[in-house]
Amino acid sequence: MITMVQTGIQATGNMPSGIGSSYRSLADDVYKTTTIEENKFSVIETMKRAFSLAGPQTRRSDPLILRAQCEPRVVAAVGVAVRDRKMPASAAAEETALLGTMPSDSMDDIELKNIQLQFPTARTLSRDDSSVFEERVETGKGSVLVAVQGNRSKPAILTYHDLGLNYISSFQAFFNYIDMRALLENFCVYHVNAPGQEEGAPALPDDYVYPTMDEMAEQISFVMSHFVLKNVIGFGVGAGANVLARFALTHPEKVEALCLINCVSTQAGWIEWGYQKLNARHLRNKGMTQAVLDYLMWHHFGRGTEDRNHDLVQVYKTYFERHVNPTNLALFIDSYVRRTDLNIVRELEPSKRKNSNTLNMPVMNITGALSPHVEDTVTLNGRLDPTNSTWMKLQDCGMVLEEQPGKVSESFRLFLQGQGYAVKLSRKRSTSTSAEVAPLTENKMAIFRQTSLDGLNLTSKHQTRISSPQHWSASAINITENPISEAVVC
Repeated sequence: MITMVQTGIQATGNMPSGIGSSYRSLADDVYKTTTIEENKFSVIETMKRAFSLAGPQTRRSDPLILRAQCEPRVVAAVGVAVRDRKMPASAAAEETALLGTMPSDSMDDIELKNIQLQFPTARTLSRDDSSVFEERVETGKGSVLVAVQGNRSKPAILTYHDLGLNYISSFQAFFNYIDMRALLENFCVYHVNAPGQEEGAPALPDDYVYPTMDEMAEQISFVMSHFVLKNVIGFGVGAGANVLARFALTHPEKVEALCLINCVSTQAGWIEWGYQKLNARHLRNKGMTQAVLDYLMWHHFGRGTEDRNHDLVQVYKTYFERHVNPTNLALFIDSYVRRTDLNIVRELEPSKRKNSNTLNMPVMNITGALSPHVEDTVTLNGRLDPTNSTWMKLQDCGMVLEEQPGKVSESFRLFLQGQGYAVKLSRKRSTSTSAEVAPLTENKMAIFRQTSLDGLNLTSKHQTRISSPQHWSASAINITENPISEAVVC
């Protein structure tokens, strides 16, 4: 232990300088016996090192001198532990107060016995929904797998997936989203899979001629006949959106409305044709190569996906590598790259719009700001009738159903309301005569379910649109099936 005598002033964090600062080092008593071996200090050298009389202050390189902070006193002798120590004066006041209240032995009674890692539930793209029933439907170009979700007596929504996906990987997560589950209690969803694209599908025979895009559109007619559907609401993504658009052009009376995501209305350009032909060759000869995998990720998510959602990217990469039949996907890609133009034109003359070659039913055209298909959706929007079409671009996403399911579900709900399917009046009386759409939260949906079905008057879709709001029952969503005059309350 080093001993020091303080005279004149209190010791601070640094060695003081100037007149009035006087320290005397007991070198002969302490240093000689503890630190410095066989070394004699002269009086002059000791005085020079003990006093700082001029010049800038420097840190001592000699053995340290213990500095006291309380009243002038002599600190304990050699070999005795110093106990009543206080916080140094240089510490911040809040740190001193905080550390002063902490007991020195606060961690003495804590013992680490076990370390257990907990991982969040992994996202999987597997057939794990017991509410979905799959059926094989025979068509003129072979059989297709159709998955039915919901009550078949309710209005029908028909979906079609994109390249490299099926109804599970494309729509399962979205239709199980909380808002969609609440809304779709009043609809039945028919998921149509392209030939050979369902999960676990065997390789198609070598002599199998894969249907063209127009022939895949005609397969939807067989599906509707099999399930006795008079009309449907189409919901397609990418290649599936192109198929549904072709079906709507051929059978406009069977399609009540369309929700198209990343839909392409033109034929393939040279760059797309070259990439897709190369991908199809790799899939047939080598399977799922890294080049094909990169193209599929770009096709669905755009660029910079790793920075946005690393976990989602890994899920789909694993899915493409392990759960996609490469031979069947090559046939689907060949059919998609050989697609023809939809040949739809926007008619500016109001008198000629009904006879124009365009989609006459309401269309909601959606894309993501980071999607590589933004320009294609803009082109499609320019060819649609502006009086019954809507173009939407969602920010910060490429694959909108996975990255922005809340915004898509809200848009789709409002879109259905515009068709007379979901109408909700505000419970509070207002001067406005327009109806408001209620957010589909769990609490409000619970209130909707408590509404009695006995007092509800059956109204047709036309009557629902023209009726005055004062005659509608409050706190109810009226789901009106068309053309059958039947209403359902959530």
